[in-house]
Amino acid sequence: QVQLVESGGGLVQAGGSLRLSCAASGRTFSVYGMGWFRQAPGKEREFVAAIGRSGGSTTYADSVKGRFTISRDNVKNTYLQMNSLKPEDTAVYYCAASATWRWGTPGSGDFGSWGQGTQVTVSS
Repeated sequence: QVQLVESGGGLVQAGGSLRLSCAASGRTFSVYGMGWFRQAPGKEREFVAAIGRSGGSTTYADSVKGRFTISRDNVKNTYLQMNSLKPEDTAVYYCAASATWRWGTPGSGDFGSWGQGTQVTVSS
């Protein structure tokens, strides 16, 4: 089992930045990829970014390319740097861990462990 805890969410004005963190614990040896997803009110959860075990193999949703950056310090800590935030980025952001994702744009089904989410609100 892998436990994930997100932090770093908050309220920010449009154009501002936030850095989300995800701390993993438990059976992290089984984790290959880490990802970030988000869910806005009235919408389904959508993919934001993912990163491979070694810190390479990054992929991003088109909506955040050039603005968000996913990174890893190690198997435990994963980050999402969010710049040039827009009101449409407002959502609950979830960290997720995958033992199977290797390439391409993942779906939520590729991730077996999820954090509780952290709220990001971007005001205009």
